[in-house]
Amino acid sequence: MQASSPRATLRAVARASATALVALPALSLVPSIAFAQSSLDPVIVIGTREPQALSKSVADVVLIDAGTIRDSGAGSVEELLRRYAGLQITRNGGPGQSGGYILRGANTTGTVVMIDGVRVGSATLGQASLESMSLSNIDRIEVLRGPASGLYGADAVGGVIQIATKKGRGPLNLTANAAIGEYASRLGDVGISGAQAGFDYAASLSRETSDGTSAIRPNDINGYYNPDRDGFRRTTGSARLGFTPAEGHRIGVTATQSKLNAQYDSANFGGPPDYLSDPTPDFRNRLTTRVVSADYRGTLSPIWTTTVQLSHGLDDSRSGAPDPARFTTKRDQATWQNALRLSPDQQVVLAYEHLTEQADGVTTNTLKRKNDAYIAGYSAQFGPASLEASLRHDDNNAYGKSTTGSVGASYALTSTLKVRAVAGKTFRAPTFNETDYPFYGTAVKPEDGRSVELGVNWRSGASSAAATVYRNKVDNLIGYNPDPDGTQCPPGYFGCSYNVAKAKLQGATLSGAHRFGNLSLSATVDFLDARDEQTGSRLPRRAAHQESISADYDTGVWGLGASLTEVGARPDVGAQLGAYTVVDVRATWRFLPQWRLEAKILNAADRDVQPVYSYQGLGRQAWVGVRYDMKGF
Repeated sequence: MQASSPRATLRAVARASATALVALPALSLVPSIAFAQSSLDPVIVIGTREPQALSKSVADVVLIDAGTIRDSGAGSVEELLRRYAGLQITRNGGPGQSGGYILRGANTTGTVVMIDGVRVGSATLGQASLESMSLSNIDRIEVLRGPASGLYGADAVGGVIQIATKKGRGPLNLTANAAIGEYASRLGDVGISGAQAGFDYAASLSRETSDGTSAIRPNDINGYYNPDRDGFRRTTGSARLGFTPAEGHRIGVTATQSKLNAQYDSANFGGPPDYLSDPTPDFRNRLTTRVVSADYRGTLSPIWTTTVQLSHGLDDSRSGAPDPARFTTKRDQATWQNALRLSPDQQVVLAYEHLTEQADGVTTNTLKRKNDAYIAGYSAQFGPASLEASLRHDDNNAYGKSTTGSVGASYALTSTLKVRAVAGKTFRAPTFNETDYPFYGTAVKPEDGRSVELGVNWRSGASSAAATVYRNKVDNLIGYNPDPDGTQCPPGYFGCSYNVAKAKLQGATLSGAHRFGNLSLSATVDFLDARDEQTGSRLPRRAAHQESISADYDTGVWGLGASLTEVGARPDVGAQLGAYTVVDVRATWRFLPQWRLEAKILNAADRDVQPVYSYQGLGRQAWVGVRYDMKGF
């Protein structure tokens, strides 16, 4: 389904990259763009739940900073994560359509997503709706690739995505962005931030609309195709306010909200014997997500820092036509975390979390569950050696008690090269849909996983390199059984949730960047073998390989860039999807210190993209816009 030359080029890059990790030449691979491009060592939180230098992390962590987000030209949060963190994306059409994300072969429900430290997403679907998020209010994204249940609890099988919204710093700053694109697309956002007299503040508002194209391909097997356009409207807003009454003490409140109204293709079905489909109604997904939180962080003594956070989250979905079904999820979370600095190079983290989840709409009854968790973490530096360990005990009134944890170590062989290893145990609880949704839910068992990974990191000046190999063996992996012959699910079901008794998720990740003066190069190459161990069949919607390469040339006034992403062939329910390659190009012109013009062409080669079976993405899409930043670029 694509020309062989881009694929051959990408595979040549992969082979060259593997050789580079041994020879360590000038052009090499890196775990994060910011890690390669900054002379300062960025600070992350995700690896230990407390701030640490990225270079000291034992875990496989990717940091996508504000500059990368702004300059990437990515059209969505999903595309940004695919390009820089190696996530595979499964989307039911183009931008704004619902979909999923696959990290290290785990199901979408096997990756935890947090915004400003608060776990978000639907407890019915078991996932966060990335399609409802806007890049405009995001300051940075940290991605921990690998099992993290010992720190973040159930569902952190593939990893954790931590999104941080913008926070006020320094003098008053105003930012704005406006752009128009093909498919009648419009985007606009405005933000304000700053800090003064002990207060810090940041607020942003964005609006994006697009007419899109039909999400479904003609002649689909389900009879869903409707030739109308499936567009979307998305409005997001966020606000953060903090007060520092004394040095080392901060009180803050945060609120984010998103409203998505997206058209999609589906059908209503008549009765027996023909069950004829009617795809003509205006099917829509109206989704409101909201997170509000209050927190306090204070340094109580030279060795003790405490953090308290209270939060409330809402996912309110109305989907369908003409009488939409409504599903709501409410999450209330309380966290008390304490960091004890035993010495300059040793730290213990002790935390308690209480989470209450409530779902309405799955059945006629309100579904509830409560979880209490106790977390202990330890990190230390012993000369060239680093050690990180975590242990977590969860007590849930719905699925009982579980204990998970991980241990990892790294060793600096030289000032530029270190090796690392991590082993962990994971746990994933079934979602409300997987156990209770009518004509779908069954008595599925929770997942249990055991994971190991080995990695090597190298950094020298403007060149950096990293490679990781991993294997995760999961018992009772929860998935979807289409039940094609009507014998494996309960009578009357059209497919159901089920357990894959034994699954194996293994693969390798190479990622990196290098800078030649004004030219920056970066690449991420992922290989994945995800299988049902008993049958030997590949798990659906997992590509065996995915590659992304980016090049950017920036003189300060002019900027040019291009990104190439290849997604390999993958099995889907009832079909084998072919590989595809997408090329995006971008350009900027800074005509004044605070102003710049921006242009980009997404899918410049107008490739036919089939993200999942019977669905289609957008073709070529050109954008042009203008961006303002009071502080300058």
